[in-house]
Amino acid sequence: MIKIQIPATSANLGAGFDALGLALSFYNYAEMEENDRIDISSTDGLDVPCDENNLIYKSVKDLYDVCGKTLKGLTLKQTSNIPMTRGLGSSSACIIAGLVGANTMLGNPLTKDDLVDLAAQIEGHPDNTAPALLGGIVTAVFDGKKVHWVKQEVYTKLKFVALIPDFELKTEKARACLPKEISHKDAVYNLSRAALFSASLLTGKFENLRTAVHDRLHQPYRMELIPNCREVFDIAYNHGAYGVYISGAGPTVMAIVDEENTYFGGKTKFSLDNAGLTGWQVKELYIDNIGTQLI
Repeated sequence: MIKIQIPATSANLGAGFDALGLALSFYNYAEMEENDRIDISSTDGLDVPCDENNLIYKSVKDLYDVCGKTLKGLTLKQTSNIPMTRGLGSSSACIIAGLVGANTMLGNPLTKDDLVDLAAQIEGHPDNTAPALLGGIVTAVFDGKKVHWVKQEVYTKLKFVALIPDFELKTEKARACLPKEISHKDAVYNLSRAALFSASLLTGKFENLRTAVHDRLHQPYRMELIPNCREVFDIAYNHGAYGVYISGAGPTVMAIVDEENTYFGGKTKFSLDNAGLTGWQVKELYIDNIGTQLI
């Protein structure tokens, strides 16, 4: 039986809507092997589909179909640490687990590029699936068939602090609230800030990040779906965050913080509780530069 470690991801990074994402040091695990029947279980008690509707199983079967192979059944044990529908790439982690597991069981017939492309075709966009597979910070463009991507390993004195609420926000709802069209001015606004984010993160000009995470394509609309979101932003900035943004479709809010800001997590949690936002969890993470791997 093979065992796979898949990182959580944070997409968009403010202005990089559907194009930027990074992998984080927070992991799901999947153990699998071929079987004559479907035998799916959760090691942590989470209620997961135990039939053909399981997303990891479906992704395994998709890769088998692409390779012209028959999947009779699968033994699958999954550990789901990444909370679902919170904007931390839980579905992408399942897709990547299935694809990497299937490719490994078949003797690696597909290349890493093939896996990136197939994952984007399943998910619909590569901003979570690409960094989940590749690690680091990934800039990706999906043309409908192929993903054109660049991975950059990031070694900075930064931590990414996830502020995770105790409620869900389904991606479908978070996408449905977005406008069908945007102005030319707003497009320029986002393009300039997305470029500034990558350049500033990689060169250490962290003072630029507060401007770079500003966005006019998705965050103003999604904030309305996340109770107290603006207040959470303010609390994070008050305790010294370089930049704060909605992670993926939300509702998790991500704060980019200097690793020497030792008490950021504790002070932020205290302020959240003091403001009556007791359901918000604070989790300090770092960039994972490796991505999905067999362990």
